[in-house]
Amino acid sequence: MRVRFAPAPTGFLHLGSARTALFNWLAARHAGGTFLLRVEDTDLERSRQELVDVIYEALEWLGLDWDEDPVRQSDRIDAHQEAVDRLLIEGLAYWSDPVPEADRERVGGRAYDPADRDRDLGPGPGRAVRFRVPEEGAVGWTDMIRGEISFELANLEDFVIRRADGSPTFFIANAVDDAAMGVTDVIRGEDLINVTPKQLLLRDAIGAGAEPLRLAHLPLIVNEQRKKLSKRRDDVSLLDYRERGFLPEAMVNYLALLGWGPPDGVEVRTDPLREFPPMFRVEDVNDSSAFFDQKKLRFVNGEHLRALGVAHFAERARPWFDREPWSDRYHAETFGRIAGEVQTRVETLSEVPGYVDFLFLPEPEEDPVAWAKVMVPEAGPWLDAVISGCEAWPWESAELYERTMALAEASGTSRKKFQAPVRVALTGRTVGPPLFESMEILGRDETLRRLRSARGRLGEPTPDGPG
Repeated sequence: MRVRFAPAPTGFLHLGSARTALFNWLAARHAGGTFLLRVEDTDLERSRQELVDVIYEALEWLGLDWDEDPVRQSDRIDAHQEAVDRLLIEGLAYWSDPVPEADRERVGGRAYDPADRDRDLGPGPGRAVRFRVPEEGAVGWTDMIRGEISFELANLEDFVIRRADGSPTFFIANAVDDAAMGVTDVIRGEDLINVTPKQLLLRDAIGAGAEPLRLAHLPLIVNEQRKKLSKRRDDVSLLDYRERGFLPEAMVNYLALLGWGPPDGVEVRTDPLREFPPMFRVEDVNDSSAFFDQKKLRFVNGEHLRALGVAHFAERARPWFDREPWSDRYHAETFGRIAGEVQTRVETLSEVPGYVDFLFLPEPEEDPVAWAKVMVPEAGPWLDAVISGCEAWPWESAELYERTMALAEASGTSRKKFQAPVRVALTGRTVGPPLFESMEILGRDETLRRLRSARGRLGEPTPDGPG
């Protein structure tokens, strides 16, 4: 088996393209075959090295390694031109004049005049080369995912293989390069089904049809409205998910579930690039659209985060601290004391700094909604009691918990309601890592300072005490 992933450098790698790359890679690794990378950069106006580098970066982030040197399609234009010239000589292609849009009604709405087939035109201004599609018969294949697919040739127009500017089109370039690279299996999206007949006709015409391709067309990936993922309305850039704190192994895990699933039903795998290849078969891919579920992706990522060792989790989270304006105040040992608790609560790495920023900021970032919600009239006496206790309590999280809960019982209110003002006073928010572990890390003096500050904002004097 020799499969290829053939992206165009468009500025980012689309999620659908990433899924295609992954399924090709899984198929090759399952069969002990070869995974090839071909960059389809024949659009010279848009093709820049930095855009090609994005493709390499995205695949490397996912961990998808290719087995031979990447092929740049722009380096093979001479081979594409030679194939077009040969088809012209053999009468399998012909020069054709464009038909102005205003005149297309006379040729059945086409952009060309079918009579050009027999005019024996040569090159000229505005003329393109079209492939001469046979007028009778059908072209088809047995799709590994969709079964028998067939197209009546009478329904196919003669298509352009060399544009008026002299450049070869996608159709001829793909057919020539697939043959030259020895590709045996083409695994790609179902949106390319309609171009497959053209490429099969070209393979036969250039003499590559003796070795038939095995073809598989993957289901489209759709959004919540069941519409194809679009870069205009959906988050479709793979590397954007890296920037949002998703792990590459979690993204691989989730992409593999878009149209396929492990036969044993265990969807979340800690090492999908090792675990999935033995069980992956293209024939098992579903033919119906695959829903890209952001909530499920976050769930899968959260499971992968929780599977990390605490030290490894802290290491993976470190780059997100470096992005914060207070990064110079970050202290790895401080975070390490509570990293395990944070790890159980977040679903992406980008969420981590927001859970613990209060440990490093001189003042917690206040959430006005949280303050208004919990600083009820009874909050003043509750804070007074906690402040008084904190001046003397043993400074260990379990002790702080037990003694604060005793105050809650004595006040006749619920534990959750009693400690809420304490949490907001210390962290600025109503959610975060465990309160009493946080108090222990902040230390007695800083805890008292923040509690007294909050109590003062309620408009009544706070009890004085050490610290």
